[in-house]
Amino acid sequence: MLTMQNVSMVYRTESVETHALRDFSLEVDEGEFVSVTGPSGSGKTTFLNIAGLLEEFTSGTYKLDGKDTNSLGDTERSRLRNEKIGFIFQSFNLIPELDIFDNVDVPLRYRGFNAAERKRRIDHVIDMVGLGSRKKHLPSQLSGGQQQRVAIARALAGEPRFLLADEPTGNLDSEMAESVMQLLEDINSKGTTIIMVTHEPNLAARAKRNIFVRDGRISTGEPELQVAVGG
Repeated sequence: MLTMQNVSMVYRTESVETHALRDFSLEVDEGEFVSVTGPSGSGKTTFLNIAGLLEEFTSGTYKLDGKDTNSLGDTERSRLRNEKIGFIFQSFNLIPELDIFDNVDVPLRYRGFNAAERKRRIDHVIDMVGLGSRKKHLPSQLSGGQQQRVAIARALAGEPRFLLADEPTGNLDSEMAESVMQLLEDINSKGTTIIMVTHEPNLAARAKRNIFVRDGRISTGEPELQVAVGG
């Protein structure tokens, strides 16, 4: 599903060279639920941006669903990203002036689906996340956990092959975080591949596999990793 081989990412200015990723190699199979943990500044966000085709890398190879991304132009990268990947962010990124239905509708409009197909997909995913009775509510009328469920519905509406979740419970209390995690586990059980960045060891432990990142590399045997997978 996802294969990175010796991926490096170097940010350069006139006086500073920063290595965000160093010979980063990872394979994620279809249907996996992988958590990514590590200290701030370790390269987790850079990895997620590259995996989501939001950022290019300096060297190495990255294949997504069997397609080599190295030689893709901007249009091809955008098409592959829109068709294969769903994004879930810590800050929800909902449009406050739009109700739930229209928030989920926005990316489908960009992809050119007709009205009937968009409605079918939107109704399905909003029901899936348990908000079928709130389709006309604005984000401000929802709890944080409900807003994150809308964000998940928006990501699922495009029927992506895998989800990239960046601290999806970071702005939630423990009860809301639990409900979101249960939803992600249910989505994964139905076959969607999930890669989740988190700082919470107890949440990382619920993934099928944990990747610990330090200094731009995947590390093994770290104390934090042992905590994360020990439950």
